[in-house]
Amino acid sequence: MGKRDTEQALGADGPVQFSVDRSSPVPLYFQLSQQLEAAIEHGKLAPGSLLGNEIELAGRLGLSRPTVRQAIQSLVDKGLLVRRRGIGTQVVHSQVKRPLELSSLYDDLEAAGQKPATRVLLNTTTEADAEVAAALGLAEGAEVALVERLRLAHGEPVAHLRNHLPAGLIELKTAELEETGLYRLMRSAGITLHSARQAVGARAATVEEGARLEEPEGAPLLTMQRTTFDDTGRAVEFGSHVYRASRYAFEFQLLVRP
Repeated sequence: MGKRDTEQALGADGPVQFSVDRSSPVPLYFQLSQQLEAAIEHGKLAPGSLLGNEIELAGRLGLSRPTVRQAIQSLVDKGLLVRRRGIGTQVVHSQVKRPLELSSLYDDLEAAGQKPATRVLLNTTTEADAEVAAALGLAEGAEVALVERLRLAHGEPVAHLRNHLPAGLIELKTAELEETGLYRLMRSAGITLHSARQAVGARAATVEEGARLEEPEGAPLLTMQRTTFDDTGRAVEFGSHVYRASRYAFEFQLLVRP
């Protein structure tokens, strides 16, 4: 057995223990960064938790300062930690890792303990353009419901959501949209969501998107378009969403075909 050093940091629910195995081929900085990231994702290190500065951490863990700096920098780059002058290293938030399945962002955030909130920007009806009409199987110019929302986690914007639904499918009240997710409202109305066709991409933020999502112009954004179908095969929703890449990631499970 190799030498394993352990140390604790103060988390939301008490001390959080970290350990490094000096005999492992895995670099020490990576061991530390992975454990820190797991503690943040599982809420053991809540937003606002202080880790101290690099010198203190290096001394407590018995690691070199460059090793600790590299571990911290990898999480700063992911947007999970921030260095504050005179304070030290502080937890900002955890990145939302969303599985690619037919679930709503609201449900995924809630399941991850991210305290979701919604700001409704638009709730109206409009005429379907060519893209929306094709996605929903309607004639171009047909009336559709349009909802635009800003989804937040821990009070910070995560995504801008733009959804079109066939007119008359469901009554969408702004107050209800601010309290829960769209898919929950659809299920409550008796709509059985069955499958979806989805495309994921990426691009740079525009000035308007950056201001809305609290990112600089040109910051990386993840994009997602999804057409959702009910159990009769009817298209019931077309979503076009953008997500902050610093706060959000899609997870894929890949299987080998037999």
